[in-house]
Amino acid sequence: MGKLNIYGNFIKIEHTLFSFPIVLAGSFLAAGGMPPINLLILILVAAAGARTCAMGLNRLIDRGIDSANPRTRDRELPSGKIELREAYLITGLGLGLYFASCYLICSLVFYLSPIPLLVFIIYPYLKRITPFCHFGVGLALAFAPLGGWLAVTCSFENIVPAILLALFTLFWVSGFDIIYATLDEGSDLKNRIYSMVSVYGRARALMVSAICHIISFLAVVIFYFLEFRSVISGLVLLIIGGLLYLEHKKSSDIDLAFFKINILVGGSIFLFIICGIYFK
Repeated sequence: MGKLNIYGNFIKIEHTLFSFPIVLAGSFLAAGGMPPINLLILILVAAAGARTCAMGLNRLIDRGIDSANPRTRDRELPSGKIELREAYLITGLGLGLYFASCYLICSLVFYLSPIPLLVFIIYPYLKRITPFCHFGVGLALAFAPLGGWLAVTCSFENIVPAILLALFTLFWVSGFDIIYATLDEGSDLKNRIYSMVSVYGRARALMVSAICHIISFLAVVIFYFLEFRSVISGLVLLIIGGLLYLEHKKSSDIDLAFFKINILVGGSIFLFIICGIYFK
C-alpha cells in the first residue's frame, strides 16, 4: 500500500479534481445531458490516462530541475523513492490507457489523440526558454472540454460552445499556474528557470494572472449569453466569478488558492453546465 501511495503522489492523482469536471462539462454539454454510461467510462479512462502520461512526462523531463529546488527535491524521482524505470512504466501505462480509450471512442478522437501528447512533451521545456511557459499547461488542460465534446459528437459541427469552455480553461489554468509559481521565485531565479514570477517579479506576475482570470470569466459570460441565459446557471456564473476573485485575494495562501479554491472552480463549471442543461 505504501508503494501505491508513492505512485499516486508521483502522478498527483488528486489533481484529477481539476481536470475531470472540465472533461465532464464538455461531454455533458455535447450530449445535452448524461452521455451513455459506457461512453462516459471511456471518456474518464482516457482523461485519467492522459493526465497520468502528462504528469509522468513532466516529472521525467524536469527531474534535474526538481532536484535543484529545495521545495521539490523530495519528489519521488529526485529522492529515489521510485526508480527511473518505474516512472517510465507508469507513464507508458497512462499513454496506453489514453490511446486505447481514444481508439474505442471513435476514429476522429483516435486520429486527433497525438495532438495533446505533443503539448505534454513540449510544455516542460518551455520553462527553460520563456516566462510564458504557464500557457503551456493551460493549453494542455484546455484540450479536456474539447476532448469531452468530440468524444460524444465525433464531429467538429457546432463546436463553438466547447471552444469557449476551452478558452476558459486555458486562461483559468494559466492564471493559477502563475500563482503556484510564486512558491519557487527564489529557486527559479537561482537556477535560471523562466516563469512570470522570476522574470517580471511577483507583483507583475500576479497582475498577469488576474488578467488571465478576467479573460477566463469573460469566456464563460459569453458562453452564458450564447447558450443558457437561465437564472440558476446565472447564479452559478456569479459563484465562478467570486471564486476567481477570491483566488487572488488569497494568493499568498497557495494551498487555499491553488488547490482548494480551484477544485471549487472546476466543480462550479460542471455545475454551471448541468444547471444550463436541466434548468433552462
